[in-house]
Amino acid sequence: MHKHKIILYWSNEDHAYAAEAPELLGCMAHGDSQGEALQNVNDAILLGIDTEPEFGDPTSHPKGERLILA
Repeated sequence: MHKHKIILYWSNEDHAYAAEAPELLGCMAHGDSQGEALQNVNDAILLGIDTEPEFGDPTSHPKGERLILA
């Protein structure tokens, strides 16, 4: 199980719940419910972490710090 931050919100543009992992560039997913969006972004996080070595990307590690939003 990963410990990356996830931001979950309703997207008016997509008419769905959206979930982002801000520590992983471009890692986001959506779903018809909050639970579905969270499951989908968890799958995306695991896929992203698994494929980092293939693309020569550095291994992502959760920062473990609170996000500051303005």
